[in-house]
Amino acid sequence: MTTEELSSIFSAGESRTVEFKKSTTDITKDVYETVCSFSNRDGGEIFLGVRDDGTPLGVDRDCAEKIKKDFVTTINNSQKMFPALYLQPEEIEYDGKLIIRISVPESHQVCRCKGRIYDRNNDSDVDITDVEDLVFKLYARKRGSYFVNKVYAGVGMEVLRTDLIDRARQMSRSRNSEHPWLSMSDEEILRSSGLILEDLEKREEGITLAAILLFGKDAAIMSALPQHKTDAIYRVENLDRYDDRDVIITNLFETYDRLMAFAKKHLNDPFVLDGIQAVSARDHILREIFSNSLAHRDYSTGEVATFVIERDQMYTENGNRPHGWGPLDPTRFKPFSKNPPIAKVFREVSLADELGSGMRNTYKYTKLYSGGVPQFIEGDSFMTIIPLSSVATSKTGPTTHQDMHGTTHESTHQTKEERMKALEEFCSIARSREEMQAHIGIANREHFRKTYLKPMLDSGVIKMTNPSNPKDKNQKYIKA
Repeated sequence: MTTEELSSIFSAGESRTVEFKKSTTDITKDVYETVCSFSNRDGGEIFLGVRDDGTPLGVDRDCAEKIKKDFVTTINNSQKMFPALYLQPEEIEYDGKLIIRISVPESHQVCRCKGRIYDRNNDSDVDITDVEDLVFKLYARKRGSYFVNKVYAGVGMEVLRTDLIDRARQMSRSRNSEHPWLSMSDEEILRSSGLILEDLEKREEGITLAAILLFGKDAAIMSALPQHKTDAIYRVENLDRYDDRDVIITNLFETYDRLMAFAKKHLNDPFVLDGIQAVSARDHILREIFSNSLAHRDYSTGEVATFVIERDQMYTENGNRPHGWGPLDPTRFKPFSKNPPIAKVFREVSLADELGSGMRNTYKYTKLYSGGVPQFIEGDSFMTIIPLSSVATSKTGPTTHQDMHGTTHESTHQTKEERMKALEEFCSIARSREEMQAHIGIANREHFRKTYLKPMLDSGVIKMTNPSNPKDKNQKYIKA
């Protein structure tokens, strides 16, 4: 390390990965707490013989060998540091002073110092031993296997929805008209995607947590992962609470549908040209941020994933197993798949592209949509922030009016064409006639049937969920 590099480090001060310790004649005990916290977090460098403010004092040369020996002895003593660490202090000459540098790499195991667990927070070493949630997150980060690969031995296809698997099969056609899934059985699709594995301890096969999240019945999802939830919030007028909200607790396919429907309900889709071709920049952005949030979130944490629309920005935030810290630089970003089985299925059904393309696409379409630059911030939570222009949020959100019976309805659409388009998007998931009428503010049932429902059915824009019994009282309609 050069003198210039050291000067730069000393002037920058302590940080998440840099710590200064006085330790001029003897090594202070808090050095080992820092070793533990660096090992548990992202690694870092400790400089002995430097004040907290970055002023170099130098280590007493007569004590240097003893300091190094005591340090090596302690970190190899499992009673004081577990697991034992193998680090080699390095002597550096700086401005006539002796500085000892200790480089601590990130460990794949949780490290304890005298039985306590320390984690790094900014420039501090924090004892998190008695904070159950933080300890759980730390162990989750250090796991060598993927949480969604947890196998439910002996559990089979009975807890999954065959209609969702068939939906994935049909969606794969858009990726490849001769996609292998088109000729596979449901079980073969799961096996080819790594969603049926063997429990190595019980030596018995079963479906994985990823399979349940993707295709599971709601009851199975709640049983396997009760903390699973996505909260969609629209907050433009009522800043203390919200103007609209959708709490989503279901499989990932329908979670994606509901997030898209919620966002389209509240965000305008202005005319945008990509070269000479008109595109929906809004829909491209939503596709990328939702597929990223669903495919790469940390499902082991109890943190509720959120999607929030505000007047000047929208953002997603979800639990994360970080492989870095802070804002991501798209020119240096190295993609890492957090949940490979889920990401694989999303790619096969064209809800996502190759790993790493989502960030590039989001940058491209955000500039077209709002002229701004998105932010991707990695940490224990992962955030994607999309700036919004006034065009995107103006005149959005529900307005209310009363029908002849005095019932209040919400509506953001005025012309027949706008209402038809709104219904088409609203029916991305199955909706009842009453829900459709309320969505566009039409109170008269016969008027709605003749003017909107029948023409949309006849033109094939929507279809019945139970076409064999058109008068079924539970009949719903979904986008064709």
